Amino acid sequence: MLEIKPPLFTMGHIVATPNALANLSPVDITRALRRHQSGDWGDVYDEDRQANDLALLDGTRLLSVYHSVSGTKFWIITESDRSSTNVELHISRIMLSLQKC
Repeated sequence: MLEIKPPLFTMGHIVATPNALANLSPVDITRALRRHQSGDWGDVYDEDRQANDLALLDGTRLLSVYHSVSGTKFWIITESDRSSTNVELHISRIMLSLQKC
């Protein structure tokens, strides 16, 4: 049975890149957004998991990594001001390094 956890933060406007919308099902996106908002960060490294847990307290950016049912890797990023959450298939090294800031 799937346990539904309460949301830990607001996600603001939810947007997805055209590539994400073309390659992910609405079910994949919805499930991942629920996991993200409840603090299940998916397949991130331990360092990123700890950064996300801290971000819940200090208001910095949140980054999660998930895989669709078909195995496609995708990212969900919530901005530090919680104004928006982005669903993306490809993420640049620059974006990943911003997570460390």
